[in-house]
Amino acid sequence: MTVDVRHLRAFLAIAATGAITRAAADLHVTQPALSRTLRQLEDHLGLRLVDRSTHHLSLTPAGQAFESRARAAVAAVDDVLDPSRAGTWPLRLGHAWSALGVHTTTLLRRWKQEHPRTPLELLRVDERDAGLSRGAVDIAIVRGPADLSGVRSVPLLVEQRVAAVPTDSPLAARPHLTLADLASEPIAVNRIAGITTPDLWPASSTPAHTVIVTNTDDWLATIIAGRAIGLTVTATAVMYSHPAVAYVPVLDAPEVIVHLAWQQPPSHPAVPDLVTLARSITAGPAPNP
Repeated sequence: MTVDVRHLRAFLAIAATGAITRAAADLHVTQPALSRTLRQLEDHLGLRLVDRSTHHLSLTPAGQAFESRARAAVAAVDDVLDPSRAGTWPLRLGHAWSALGVHTTTLLRRWKQEHPRTPLELLRVDERDAGLSRGAVDIAIVRGPADLSGVRSVPLLVEQRVAAVPTDSPLAARPHLTLADLASEPIAVNRIAGITTPDLWPASSTPAHTVIVTNTDDWLATIIAGRAIGLTVTATAVMYSHPAVAYVPVLDAPEVIVHLAWQQPPSHPAVPDLVTLARSITAGPAPNP
């Protein structure tokens, strides 16, 4: 028999729900039909992907490894069959927040000039890897470690940390701050895509309170409202400037390495060209914000 994208969708539905019954309902098929589809996929691969020994199904180690590849494959098929994209093949550049900061406009304009036949789409995806592992983008800007399975990455630049504080806070008038200066304040933490955690502080001055958010818009709104302060990078000050927020350098906070990451092999033939252009732009002096 021939395995096709239907088998991948069936496997992903089971992985997402942890139950054959719910997955079958989501896919509008019968439970026996879905079970057969899963068996066909496993027989084709010669691997057991799902552990059926408990009431709540779970993926085997092989299934966990296969899941990210299956997501990428289904995303690629959906992209190819999207009528709005017919006749073009955009290169999708993902970022979780702040893109490349002051270099973002230069990158987008230079790409349009030098590669006019390949549209570059800058997509914000509120995930740590900006949707790279599940195939939502072809290449991603990743802050912090980029040691993802099946992914190649190159460092682009190093960013300094800054505190984002309400302009009416006494901290906003300071020329610079330290982590200890922030420890007594509530800290806004983006657990979905952010890189700030209480672990950045020394054990002797860990923040007593955190305010959890799930995206950059909510993070900024929390600071504007005076509910918390944030710890971020210089690119955020460029991309998310706001009259009610001041960005103040934090001298003793660790720097952040910004990587460009992509699946290997690349999902789009223009990925190497974007890597070359991005490295060229970020290697030169930063333009005025």
